[in-house]
Amino acid sequence: MEIDFKHHQSAHCENGVVSNLMKHNGIDISEPMVFGIGSGLLFCYIPFLMVNHAPAITYRVMPGLIFKRFAKRVGIKVKHEKFKNPEKAKARLDENLRKNNPVGLQVGVYNLVYFPDEYRFHFNAHNLVVYGKKDDIYLISDPVMQTVTTLTEKELEKVRFAKGAFAPKGHIYYPTDFPENIELKSAIIKGIKHTCRDMLAPVSIVGVKGIRRVAKLVRKWPKKKGTKVANHYLGQIVRMQEEIGTGGGGFRYIFAAFLQESGKLLNNDKLLELSKEMTEIGDLWRDFALDASRIYKQRGPKLDAYNDVAAQLDALADKEEVFFKKLKKAI
Repeated sequence: MEIDFKHHQSAHCENGVVSNLMKHNGIDISEPMVFGIGSGLLFCYIPFLMVNHAPAITYRVMPGLIFKRFAKRVGIKVKHEKFKNPEKAKARLDENLRKNNPVGLQVGVYNLVYFPDEYRFHFNAHNLVVYGKKDDIYLISDPVMQTVTTLTEKELEKVRFAKGAFAPKGHIYYPTDFPENIELKSAIIKGIKHTCRDMLAPVSIVGVKGIRRVAKLVRKWPKKKGTKVANHYLGQIVRMQEEIGTGGGGFRYIFAAFLQESGKLLNNDKLLELSKEMTEIGDLWRDFALDASRIYKQRGPKLDAYNDVAAQLDALADKEEVFFKKLKKAI
């Protein structure tokens, strides 16, 4: 069972799986377009969810929402299934492969044997495509990898039924129905409006307000938590930004590419200008990550260092607030 499936590398797994499944079905939609229409960009501080013994911070929406929103806005029907029984999950996967249907899977990262050790941690919202099987070896198209790879039946079962937060429970998904014509323009506008609402939300843990809240916490952590914990928490911000998925700076670059593509499709020069501005904001996020990493790698960083990176976060919040207000008007 080997499907004629073309692997395209992407910056982020969920966008890449959706874009690759669309292309396989004859619809050429880029990764940035999937991300933008699916309103994937976000900032959210989640103090009640601990990941690696530190509060979770996400620079994107909850796993699965990008595909769900994208599909709804362009009129595609998608089938999702989860399982309690690994044998039933395996049977459904094999059934799709026999029908020549590549499928998306949600998996845990920790036991993905083809990942380098430094990228294998307890994160259960990774996405990949299975496009075939030879004996007991599954053929894998993981969009964040340069080339296709493989997993044995046991290896795949282990990542499909990983335990912990966002446990995948054998989650399988694939498109089942497509409209005669994909209407991108209205979908783009809906996607942008939703992202603007999220980033300008009047909620203390979401969007620009969430960035400002984290900035305040960074200033307090050294005295309140001690240097060791403060450094661990600061490292968490950077890890969630730069290593899990694509991260803050990376997602901003994808969104900038989406605005560039959308500006041409909608003949909207303002979107082209804002694309450049978002690229610059992405650069500032990367600068923050670099400066923060220098702090938590030191054994005894000065208190002023935490204030400095907190000030960078405040400046980013200000820039993103101005940016999303302009984007809201532009659309």
